[in-house]
Amino acid sequence: MNPSALDGAHLIERFPQLGELGANDEAGGRTCVALTDDERSGRELLVERMRELHLDICADQIGNILGRLRLDSDDASQRPLMVGSHIDSVRRSGEPDGCYGLLASLAVVRAFRRAAVKPQHSIAVGAFTNEEGVRYQPDMTGSLVYAGGLCVDAALDTIRIGGTRVDDELAHICYAGELEPRAIVPHEFLQLHIEQSPILNAENSRIGVVENLQGISWQRVTVHGNANHAGTTPARLRHYADWVAAAVSTFPRELAGFTGTTLATIGMLRIEPNVINVIPRKAMFTVDLRDPDEQRLRGAERRLAEFVKEIAGKEGVEITTERLVRSGPVVFDAELADAVEASAAHLDFTHRPMTSGAGYGAQMVARIALTAMIFVQSRGGISHNLARVCGRRSADRRRKRPVRCRAQTSRREVSQVSHQFKLSINGVSPSCWQQIHAQRARRIPLS
Repeated sequence: MNPSALDGAHLIERFPQLGELGANDEAGGRTCVALTDDERSGRELLVERMRELHLDICADQIGNILGRLRLDSDDASQRPLMVGSHIDSVRRSGEPDGCYGLLASLAVVRAFRRAAVKPQHSIAVGAFTNEEGVRYQPDMTGSLVYAGGLCVDAALDTIRIGGTRVDDELAHICYAGELEPRAIVPHEFLQLHIEQSPILNAENSRIGVVENLQGISWQRVTVHGNANHAGTTPARLRHYADWVAAAVSTFPRELAGFTGTTLATIGMLRIEPNVINVIPRKAMFTVDLRDPDEQRLRGAERRLAEFVKEIAGKEGVEITTERLVRSGPVVFDAELADAVEASAAHLDFTHRPMTSGAGYGAQMVARIALTAMIFVQSRGGISHNLARVCGRRSADRRRKRPVRCRAQTSRREVSQVSHQFKLSINGVSPSCWQQIHAQRARRIPLS
């Protein structure tokens, strides 16, 4: 069988179709929030592309879309290689985000079709619902339900501010599927994503080999003080909600200094009554703690709780905390990560191992399948920002360097193709993808 190169030009031409959904010329950036009409347009476009490739398409009960390149020999015992990402975005985001991983996944399937090659194992392309969590929490809802970490009924019953429910919105956009979550369980899952940190850009590295993800702890902290007149209440008699909030909000910086790896962020802050001449009666803020080590993350949570308790007693205020999100660190499959690294080296691409600080569907799917991720540098290292782009000129230069691999290769040569695919810009032999899957299948029983 002759090897076939992935069509980078075709991928780049398709990029704006998803990447510009929800674009707003006046406000800037694009807003394609989950379960909105804009996201429905993205879903319909994705399904249309899947149909062009003659994939078996279905939607599960949480609205995840799955398109499968099925083989005649498929039976219930065979688990596919899954690739994919998400359609939705944050508000006023940049262009690439999750749609890049989806379009790259479709490009690989298209390479099989163009070469008239049947893979040895089926391939599924997955688009997960509500990755960003803008309207409904938790974020990564679709992948969490898919991996069995959240009951589908609880997810469907989620209500946002304003009263809309997930199941009603899924019905509204016509993607309330009947398929049970995990009806299709992959053997491996690979996700390509634009890097969401400035590291690759700062080091001028092209590829991030994602080895693990940080654990995440989100808390909402509320300080209850006493409102009073700003000009007539002596300092010694005040119970400042705002001052205590300010003191607590500076503590995360100290937390980071304890370990050198813990990251802490105050992302939201609200003061009531928010009047210039009134001592605030209430302050609410959020704390985002992250660390790749579970024990250090727990230590940061414990030190924060101790500090909150101490300052509440000292200042005569009441402080309550509410856990919003808690997920432990995730370590990806070492052999798949090695495959990414080997292919980057083979292509002479600068690369480095990375710990991801952001959350992805891959971390959820890692509960049920061998998983790896690949980061591609974004211009300026910007994330969740309307300025974020991946640089089409750079992408075009890369796709002009077609890289092919032989149908019969050594294990190391086979591993190199995982990176070539996830770049989705260089040419790639489709046969090598299913060889990766086949090698892993021989090592681990499909059960």
